[in-house]
Amino acid sequence: MNLSMLNQARELKSKLDKAQKELSTTIIEATSGKGAVKVTITGQQKIQSIKISPQVINPDKPEVLEGLVLKAVTEAIAKSQKVAAKCLGGIKFPGLT
Repeated sequence: MNLSMLNQARELKSKLDKAQKELSTTIIEATSGKGAVKVTITGQQKIQSIKISPQVINPDKPEVLEGLVLKAVTEAIAKSQKVAAKCLGGIKFPGLT
């Protein structure tokens, strides 16, 4: 490995470390059921919390709550993936771009 490649690798690692730190502190929220279920997730796609309004908890219809949670989590992950792609999109990998 020559010096130029080593420097490129160090620069890439520095950029990736910075992006990871930024993503770890980025908070994304998604809701469903007009705010009845709220999911908070980081840019690294780690769920921080799920809040559920008591009004949507019906023991006779658990599938309604299940659907709302699934929708909110799915939306939160999709938003997080977009944020991560945007954050990492500016990083060029030598030899691959």
